[in-house]
Amino acid sequence: MESQPLLFALEGSEHLGQDVADALGIQLSEHELREFEDGEHKTRPLQSVRGRDVFILHTLFGDEGHNVNDKLMRLLFFVATVKDAGAHHVTALLPYLAYARKDRRTKEHDPITTRYVAQLLESMGTDCVAALEVHNQAAFDNAFRCRTMHLEAHHLFVDRIREHIGEEPVVVVSPDAGGTKRADRFRDAWAEATGETPPTAFLEKHRSEGEVYGDAVVGDMTDRVAIVIDDMVSGGTTLLRAVEACRNKGATAVYGVITHALFRPGSEKLYDTDVMDQLFVTDSVKPQREAEDGSKVTVVPVAELFADAVRELHGF
Repeated sequence: MESQPLLFALEGSEHLGQDVADALGIQLSEHELREFEDGEHKTRPLQSVRGRDVFILHTLFGDEGHNVNDKLMRLLFFVATVKDAGAHHVTALLPYLAYARKDRRTKEHDPITTRYVAQLLESMGTDCVAALEVHNQAAFDNAFRCRTMHLEAHHLFVDRIREHIGEEPVVVVSPDAGGTKRADRFRDAWAEATGETPPTAFLEKHRSEGEVYGDAVVGDMTDRVAIVIDDMVSGGTTLLRAVEACRNKGATAVYGVITHALFRPGSEKLYDTDVMDQLFVTDSVKPQREAEDGSKVTVVPVAELFADAVRELHGF
C-alpha cells in the first residue's frame, strides 16, 4: 500500500495548512524551527521523509512576523532540506506566489521576477509548484521547467454569490482591459454552474507614476448584478472606482471577487463601504481582521482546492 503524503506548513501558514490536512484526513507533519540571534534560521522535519511525497504549504506574503523575502528563503531552504533528506517528490503549495506581478519587461532593463523565483525553486529541487490564481497564468506556466498546477477559486465564489442573488442576471466585470481573460474564466465557471453565460465588461484604466486614472465602462450592465473580478486588492482604490462606475452605468447591485486580500493601510474602508454590496476574498492570505457581523468582507476558504491538488499529485 502506498504511504500517505507528508504535508508541512511553514510559519505563518499553519492555519491553512491544518485545514488542508483536515480535508485530506491526515496529520500535519511536524518540523522544528530554530532562530539565531543574528537573524539566521534553520528548519528541519521531525520525521523521516525518505522516499515520501512531501508537500510544503507556504503563502509568500509579507506580514508582521516575516517579510516576503524571509518567507521565500525559509521555503527554499526547507525544500532543499527535505530533498537532501531523501524525499521522493517535493511539491510547493503556494496560496499566494510572491513576485508574480512582474512577469514581463515593460521598460528597458526591467527584471522578470516571476522567472527568477521559478529558477530559485527549481534549483532547490522543487518537483512541482501548485499556486492559486497567479497574476498571469501563461507567464507562470512558461517561467517554470518543473510541473506546475494553476488552481482557481472561481467555482467557490460562484456558489457564494448565487446564495446572495439567486437567479438574477449578472455581468462579469474586469477593472481593466488586462484582466479580461480572468473575467472570461469566471464567466465560464458561472455558465457551468448555472447554464447561463453572462456578458462581460471592463473598465478603461490608465496608470502613471502610481496614480490610476479612468472609469469608462466598455459593456452593458443595465439592470444586471455586476461582479467585479480581480486577482488581488491592496488599498482598494481601484476596486471601489470600478464599483462606482458599475453603479453609474445601471447595475442593480455590485459584488467584488478578489482572490488575494493583500490588505494594506487604507483598505479598512472595504469592510463597511456603502457602494459595494459584498466583497468576497479567499484565505490565501491571512485576513487583516476577522469578519464581523454586518461586515462587507466575506472570506471563502480554499483548503479543499489544495487538498484536491494533493490528491491528484499523490494519487490517493
